[in-house]
Amino acid sequence: MAFTDLLDRVINGLSAFREAVSTPAKASLREAVGVTVDNDEDQWRRLTGDVDRDLSPMTQKRMRDMALYLWEANLLANRLIELPVAYLLAEGVRLTVTDEENQKVLDRFWKDPINEMDLKLPQKVRELALYGEQCYPTFVNEMNGHVRLGYLDPALIETVVTDPDNRSQVIGIVTVKDKKGVARRYRTIINGPEEVFSARTREIRQTFSDGEAFYFTINDLSNGRRGRSDLLAQIDWLDGYEQFLFGELDRASFMRAFLWDVTLTGATPEEVAKRSKEIYPPAPGSVRVHNDAEIWAAVTPSLNALDSSENARLFRNHVLGGATVPEHWYGGGGDVNRATGESMGEPTFKVLSMRQRVIKHILESIGRYVLRQKAMAHQEAEPDFSEDAWNVEAVFPEMTARDTTKYAAALQQIVTAVGLALDRALLTETTAMALINAIAGRLGVEIDVEAELKAARKKAAKTAEDDVFKDPPDDSADSP
Repeated sequence: MAFTDLLDRVINGLSAFREAVSTPAKASLREAVGVTVDNDEDQWRRLTGDVDRDLSPMTQKRMRDMALYLWEANLLANRLIELPVAYLLAEGVRLTVTDEENQKVLDRFWKDPINEMDLKLPQKVRELALYGEQCYPTFVNEMNGHVRLGYLDPALIETVVTDPDNRSQVIGIVTVKDKKGVARRYRTIINGPEEVFSARTREIRQTFSDGEAFYFTINDLSNGRRGRSDLLAQIDWLDGYEQFLFGELDRASFMRAFLWDVTLTGATPEEVAKRSKEIYPPAPGSVRVHNDAEIWAAVTPSLNALDSSENARLFRNHVLGGATVPEHWYGGGGDVNRATGESMGEPTFKVLSMRQRVIKHILESIGRYVLRQKAMAHQEAEPDFSEDAWNVEAVFPEMTARDTTKYAAALQQIVTAVGLALDRALLTETTAMALINAIAGRLGVEIDVEAELKAARKKAAKTAEDDVFKDPPDDSADSP
């Protein structure tokens, strides 16, 4: 019975298998779908959602490489970087504070053999213009708070982390991994307590445990994280201008070339071929004698090219105009005289003044950090930078010598005019001092109107009091 049951199960299984094979299976239908991926997919941004205003990593790298190459090899690009550096720093910069002890701390930092700010500051400003960003890790002596600055190449910055509650505030820097696969995490410096951040942001900043660092950018946006080079917009035009000049160099070489054209009158092809084997170019200063059947002529190429100086000026001014640099600053005098030259330079000095304010902020931020570290090392309270003893100021000299003659003449006229107005009670003393201060400011002298009026009134009262109590003149010696 067992064998019969087993045989029945095998037969039933074979029948089921045969039925399944003979019956066509129902195919499931699926709609074909796909996604097209471009080669530059990572360089596109979404139209909605979190918008990233930074350049792509590859574009950021290429910007740095091209800017550095042009600064080294392109004369015009070099001047666009070096001229602002010279105007801003040629006469030197210094950090000042009214408190003598704090001034000694700043001087020690400035003249430190590692910091050497007089020597390294032009490098920092130059690289800020070339790369659009700078990162300075700090090294602090825990005993006395002395600060030394390091340097992190922008090419080693992998990620710039911003505050999740405030996209414009950078809170940390992550570097690329080294050969051991380790990336450093620097906490960006703010001159204030950590409590200025939210609790969530403070937790994130605690993960940046490899030290503190300054991070500064230029040509950036509030919703961006990386800076941009001053040469970014001009890179292609600078390269094109240089290629144009090299083309003109080749053209000039071709224009100087010439050949001898020899005409044989009435000669047969055989005679021409024979003569061509006998002829040779004459040496300079030699004499050649021939009859009227042979004519020699030096032929130079006529390329029918227009004067290229206007084209060169057009390209050059396009680049200079983009950098707000007048033409005569790069050897293109044109029809410029002294009056027009001074007026043409005013927009440039406005741009340079804006950059000077950026450098001023950077140096003053570093100076405040130096004083904070000194205070923390001595277990002092958090410095109040609104007080004069802690108020660090970066002092820059004048970028250019001013023509003070017209301001001096204007000051004399203003003083005379306000004096007459005061005598006739047409003007208050405060307004009169404000007018004088407006002209004095052009001469580099700022007047505190209220303090100056108070001091002037005090001096006038003292003079009047002295005149009242002065002994009258003794006329007895003059009497007969």
